[in-house]
Amino acid sequence: MTLIRPAISDADIAVVAQMGWDYRAHVAAISPVEAELMETFYPVPKYTKLMDTLATAHARPRGIILLAEIDGTPVGCAMTHALDDTTAEIKRLYVTDAVRGHGVAAKLIHALMDQARKDGYTRVVLDTSKNLTPARALYAKLGFVERGPYQDIPDTALPHLVFFEAAL
Repeated sequence: MTLIRPAISDADIAVVAQMGWDYRAHVAAISPVEAELMETFYPVPKYTKLMDTLATAHARPRGIILLAEIDGTPVGCAMTHALDDTTAEIKRLYVTDAVRGHGVAAKLIHALMDQARKDGYTRVVLDTSKNLTPARALYAKLGFVERGPYQDIPDTALPHLVFFEAAL
């Protein structure tokens, strides 16, 4: 059975940080385009700082980090942070290869959306690479609709990204 819970302990945050690096490597390995996008948005020094500050960067009450476990083994993570008073952004949804396609990502997104709703947000947004076809299909299945960029994005990256939102 999959357990979705907040990542709150130092050990939890360390697991999420490692999954964050696994996520970065997974996306960068998809194609040279994704590798370039990762370096554009998250060069190693910037990503290192981000992973080192996870515990405070997404601290409650304006964001949350979730950890997915099966039989006590971490298998995925995802997080949100506030973009403004009404909008939460979903970031770094990642599940391990072993559980990809088994509904863990959907459970993480549902939990993020439920928490965002409880926190008073009226919508959630996210972006993904056009080449992440399974992710795009999942977001559509969960009721997300495509939209334009919701923040400033370099012109060189725009043709490679898809932006989504869902009302809460």
